[in-house]
Amino acid sequence: MPTPKFWGLNARPSTWLRYTLAALPFLLAVLAYAVASDLRHADNPDDKLLPGLGQMIDAVKQVALVPDKRTGQVVLWHDTLASLTRLGEGVGLALVLALLSGLNIGLFPGLSALFSGFLVVVSMIPPLAILPILFISLGVDEAAKVALIFIGTYPVLTRDITLAVRAIPTEQIVKSATLGASATALVYRIVLPQILPRALESLRLVLGGAWLFLISAEAIAATEGLGYRIFLVRRYLAMDTIIPYVAWITLLGFLFDYLLRFCNRRLFRWYGDKA
Repeated sequence: MPTPKFWGLNARPSTWLRYTLAALPFLLAVLAYAVASDLRHADNPDDKLLPGLGQMIDAVKQVALVPDKRTGQVVLWHDTLASLTRLGEGVGLALVLALLSGLNIGLFPGLSALFSGFLVVVSMIPPLAILPILFISLGVDEAAKVALIFIGTYPVLTRDITLAVRAIPTEQIVKSATLGASATALVYRIVLPQILPRALESLRLVLGGAWLFLISAEAIAATEGLGYRIFLVRRYLAMDTIIPYVAWITLLGFLFDYLLRFCNRRLFRWYGDKA
C-alpha cells in the first residue's frame, strides 16, 4: 500500500497541502465551538458561557471601534498598547542583558565558576511566587510588572545563550586568539554574530512565558492592559469579550513568533530554518 503524500518520514507535501493541513485543526476547533454554542443556546437562549459569533462581533465592535465614554479611548487598542509596552520593556531588557551575561559566562571560566551555579538556582524560582514580593517592594505601578517579565525570562535566555557559546568549537576560539584577537574582539566580533540567531530562537521560546507573567501581573494590579480587561469583565461573565481578547493575545503572540522567525531567516541565512 503506497504511503500517503503527507505522511511518512520521506513525505514531501505540496505547498497547498501543507497550508490545508495547517488550517484543518483550526477549522475543526471553530466548527466544534459553533456546534457546542448552538446546542447550548438551543436549550438556553440567554447562555453566556459559549456566546455566538454575532455576540462576539458586537462585543469586538464595542471595544475596538467605539471610544469609552469615561476616558474617550478605544479600549482594545489602549489595552494593547499598554500590554505591549510592558512586554517590550521586560523582554527587551532581558535579551540585552542575557546576551552580555551569556557571552561572558560561556567564554570565561572564572565568570562561569562565579555565576553559573547562582544562575541555575535563580532560574528554578517560580516567577509568579515572588510576584507579591515585587508588588510590596516596587509598588503596583509599571516597575513591578516589567520586573516580573524580566525575572521570568532573563535566566532562561542567559542559560540558553551560555550553552550556545559553549557549543562553539574550541579550535575556533584558540585560532582567533592565536591570530591576535583581543578578548573584546573575541566576544563581540567573533562569537556574538554566531549566537545571535540562537538568541532569537530562545526569545521565541520564552515569549509564551513572558505573556503569562504579563497577564498575571495585570490581573492582580493594573488599570489598563489586556490581562486587566479580561479579569475586569469576568465578574460580568462577559465571555463575548473574554474570548476575543484571548484570541487577540494569541494572534499577537503568533505574529511576534513569525516576525522573529522571519528575521532569523533573512538576517542569518547561513543558520538555516530550524523551526
